[in-house]
Amino acid sequence: MIMTLFFIVFFLIKFLQKENTKLAKTRHKKLPPGRRGWPLIGDSFNWYNAVASSHPPTFVEQQVKRFGKIFSCSLFGKWAVVSADPSFNRFVMQNEGKLFKSSYPKSFRDLVGKNGVITVQGEQQRKLHGIASNMMRLEKLKFHFLEDIQRVMTRTLCSFEDDQLILLQDVCRKVAINLMVNQLLGITSESEINEMAHLFSDFVDGCLSVPINLPGCPYHTAMKAREKIIKKINRTIKMYREEGSLEVSNGVLARLLEEESLPDEAVADFIINLLFAGNETTAKTMLFAVYFLTQCPTALKQLLDEQESLKSCSNGEEMLTWQDYKAMSFTQCVIDESLRLGGIAIWLMREAIEDVKYQDYVIPKGCFVVPFLSAVHLDENVYNGALNFNPWRWMDPQNEEKRNWRNSPFYAPFGGGARFCPGAELARLQIALFLRSFVTTYRWTQTKEDRMSFFPSARLVNGFQIRLTRRHMQDEG
Repeated sequence: MIMTLFFIVFFLIKFLQKENTKLAKTRHKKLPPGRRGWPLIGDSFNWYNAVASSHPPTFVEQQVKRFGKIFSCSLFGKWAVVSADPSFNRFVMQNEGKLFKSSYPKSFRDLVGKNGVITVQGEQQRKLHGIASNMMRLEKLKFHFLEDIQRVMTRTLCSFEDDQLILLQDVCRKVAINLMVNQLLGITSESEINEMAHLFSDFVDGCLSVPINLPGCPYHTAMKAREKIIKKINRTIKMYREEGSLEVSNGVLARLLEEESLPDEAVADFIINLLFAGNETTAKTMLFAVYFLTQCPTALKQLLDEQESLKSCSNGEEMLTWQDYKAMSFTQCVIDESLRLGGIAIWLMREAIEDVKYQDYVIPKGCFVVPFLSAVHLDENVYNGALNFNPWRWMDPQNEEKRNWRNSPFYAPFGGGARFCPGAELARLQIALFLRSFVTTYRWTQTKEDRMSFFPSARLVNGFQIRLTRRHMQDEG
């Protein structure tokens, strides 16, 4: 074990020395103002500590105050240009595949797969993104997903006992994986869903880990989880092709096999990408929304009033319609505010394909470029009381243009440009129906202090422990 550690440290030092030489070669370029930080490691530790411990990250705040909204620093052994500037962020996202390409750590690339829509480049990325967008366009949400989502919510959220203590983070993860497995693969088995939830927990924890493939390391555990998930997807593909399984026929996978000509390996990576992206965005936004509502009883009451004013499900089976969903105006404000304060993609990682001139700066080829989206979302100059949960801000006509989450430079919870999240509408639908089901079924009391962290993934550090009380039981009492 000591020898293994020695070799890891040795190769890490050699790698950083090589990258540091590259840093020195770029210093003649007119980079945005900034600092080099510590020798070899630069500002990497400061970056990780800031993202893990506070929101907004103090490191970015400090550099913006000192150098401006576009600054440079050394991250992961390379020069990086970090941006809290909405116009530059939009410029980077709109020039995906032209001036910039996505850049992810090796652990992330290995886990999501070489054929995944998240990591592929160029024409293949455009093809896969188009397929994903087609699978989740509005017409399919109305006719394929709306009732399925409500059934999943009923099945997974209505079984808790009165006075039960839960970790809502785990519940939201299970709800989200239940939704994604149901909608993508057509699987409804409770045991299969529980297993997938566990596997995806291991998978996500390894995405930003050091890529050491030894037992006990997060990367090794995550890669084993990936193997098992891929086996499940391939088994489902085989069932559909050989048996025409009715269960599988209800999922996106069936439509993918029928409508697109992708090899099985690419299909498996495509599905695992959608599972990952959908699970992370949906689960964490559900969690953060309840976390924020708990701290703002006025908003919780208004959301509950809106949901109870919608068509009553008197027989317990009646489904909400698309018109009911579109009438959830305040619920949508809560979702927008939760995404602004606790967005999952708080920063993006890109790399310059060539020397890029922007204003008076030159960003050299190979340089990391980091659009820090949450720095804009939490800018007091853009949003009054930016650190406060205030869903009513989205009712202000002055914020109407900012609220356009497809095109606004000031509000980009789903990214932008060629990599805009194809499942954005589906995620919002799932979150709205989760909030409806949860707040109309339960009251709750938070039993342990908590806070947000964004490394290695977005979460509440203590899992958000709450005690549930069923509303109808308390109302009857």
